[in-house]
Amino acid sequence: MSTTAELLKGAAALFPDEVVTSAHVRHFELPAGAGRFALITLDNGFDHTKPTTFGPQSLANLNTAIDQVEAEAANGEITGVGITGKPFIFAVGADLKGVELLKKHDEALAIGKGGHDVFKRLSALAVPTFAYYNGAAMGGGVEVGLHCTYRTVSKALPAFSLPEVFLGLVPGWGGCAILPNLIGAEKAVSVIIENSLNQNRQLKGKQVFELGIADALFEGADFLEQSLIWTASVLNGSVTVERPELDRGEGWDQAVAKGRAIADSKVHGAAPAAYRALDIIEAAKDGDLQKGFDAEDQALADLIMGGELRSGIYAFNLVQKRGKRPAGAPDKSLARPVTKVGVVGAGLMASQLALLFLRRLEVPVVLTDIDQERVDKGVGYVHAEIEKLLGKGRINQDKANRLKGLVSGVLDKAAGFADADFIIEAVFEEMSVKQKVFAEVEAVAPAHAILATNTSSLSVSEMASKLQHPERVVGFHFFNPVAILPLLEIVRGEQTDEASLATAFGVAKKLKKTAVLTKDAPAFVVNRILTRFMGEIQNVIDEGTSVETAEKAIEPLGLPMSPLVLLELVGPAIGLHVSETLNRAFPERFTVSPNLKAVVEAGKRGFYVYKPENGFKPELDPEVAALLVQGDSVLTEEQVRDRVLDAVAQEIGLMLEEGVVAEAQDIDLCLITGAGWPFHLGGITPYLDREGVSERVNGKRFLAQGVASVPA
Repeated sequence: MSTTAELLKGAAALFPDEVVTSAHVRHFELPAGAGRFALITLDNGFDHTKPTTFGPQSLANLNTAIDQVEAEAANGEITGVGITGKPFIFAVGADLKGVELLKKHDEALAIGKGGHDVFKRLSALAVPTFAYYNGAAMGGGVEVGLHCTYRTVSKALPAFSLPEVFLGLVPGWGGCAILPNLIGAEKAVSVIIENSLNQNRQLKGKQVFELGIADALFEGADFLEQSLIWTASVLNGSVTVERPELDRGEGWDQAVAKGRAIADSKVHGAAPAAYRALDIIEAAKDGDLQKGFDAEDQALADLIMGGELRSGIYAFNLVQKRGKRPAGAPDKSLARPVTKVGVVGAGLMASQLALLFLRRLEVPVVLTDIDQERVDKGVGYVHAEIEKLLGKGRINQDKANRLKGLVSGVLDKAAGFADADFIIEAVFEEMSVKQKVFAEVEAVAPAHAILATNTSSLSVSEMASKLQHPERVVGFHFFNPVAILPLLEIVRGEQTDEASLATAFGVAKKLKKTAVLTKDAPAFVVNRILTRFMGEIQNVIDEGTSVETAEKAIEPLGLPMSPLVLLELVGPAIGLHVSETLNRAFPERFTVSPNLKAVVEAGKRGFYVYKPENGFKPELDPEVAALLVQGDSVLTEEQVRDRVLDAVAQEIGLMLEEGVVAEAQDIDLCLITGAGWPFHLGGITPYLDREGVSERVNGKRFLAQGVASVPA
């Protein structure tokens, strides 16, 4: 049997670039005669912008610190041991950069076992142990504290979570086994499954205390001092920590069943992590922690060697790194300042844009439209949204007054835009309408102003072609709802110059959007892929496959919603319009569905009706069913799925050949941030590679082996 030290030494050799966390031990006398105390501080030597993680060498350092305090506790030299973090950070878990490098199951098993072997020593010491969650704690950072006897948490703690299931793992260093045995299965399922699958929702310090994960809650300013005073009270017996009796019967089983229902609704069985975590929680019902730890080791190793985790890490890195440093963006020093924004149009989309610019840039924003009533409605919408923020306590009265004062509406573009630096149009999606608007704006806007279009599918170059200065026109395509979806497709027209592009990227960054540079090609990235995807679904329905079969065929992808529910969200009329645009550009691949046309002409908002007596589940609208004209070619779910995925793989291959974006990574980044495509798929290209679709259709993978997959 390898010792923990040998296991970790072997793992460290695989990961030479680890950012190593030290575990410093210091001693002091506790107040109220509670004796000499040892405090371990986790610190990687960097400030809070580089959070503390646990790689193999970091775990070995903690192991060494525990060797020291274990001997002191055995000799009666100390009365307790505490563990805390550097300013603002407790610890944020395993170092995922190391996980990506693992090639063998036994290497992955060693990581799980190594963490357990170190952490569980904290609960085996001869004296009580205390975790002081002073700052951000995630994954293994949360788990190291769970192995302690007691925990305190700071009110100022901004983020606390077990995000493993979100990435395609399970909390594998004690989380699945200990947490339900500490706070009960229902709350544990909420933290481990529900929060993870809800876009990795974080807990604040107060919630950590209310859930019973921490035994005491203290202000951030003197958190450690208050924690140590409380520790002294626990050690000298003046404070007793009471923990609730857990329901280890039916309540436990119901909690696990609820977790499975949540997982089914989010990933439809397409991703294994949530189900593996639930199996361990289910088995933890009898309180046998060691059995739980062994199951965590096995699940961790299996998942580390699976495609889902690699895709999850790939997706995480896309959003955190590539999303913040967009490929192909010009030098930011070329960007011009934006001190006033104009919005052409005052409909819902334009009003959402005005609100976003106002909140993020805090500069004057002017809306225009064709009549006063529309202008007033647009400004009124922005004011109402500011009032909502005020009501929720997100902004104070001063800020609300200031923001309201910055937004205005005018009918006269010359009066509104004469000193604007950035003017965006969100008018009807018709080329002649947009060209007319830009001609009017160019006549009154200053020479340096950027003219941006929120078009979803039209040519930016054609839109700019009749202007005197086409070089300042840029595509600036947002996704609906604007406040929620992070993606912004920045489209470079044929004449767009570097300064205009740099300004667009600078504005995108201030808007806190994930900007991706795309070529001026029909429907850009997301709408082109989704239209091909939806078009193939429409085709199989038109040819004779039932709506239910076509929809069910896509469930294994674990998409956030089915294709026809998505169509309802987008709006059938918009879906039809984009398919017509793409049909004109690529008639051999993009069809216009006669059935979709009939649905739009009948004024239907979608294919489904939702009745309360059926629990609001989507049911095919009888009126839509009556409109459908179908052929007699009926496919199975598998045949539908193959056909849809083949079409998507072909389209992405063509887009990369055309240079619509720099790399396949940008396609995935667009789908994750603009269409809610699942993290566990890594977007779409890793999934197509993993399922063999890329090679079947294009003769090659989109990504090299080892990118979003296990290294060869």
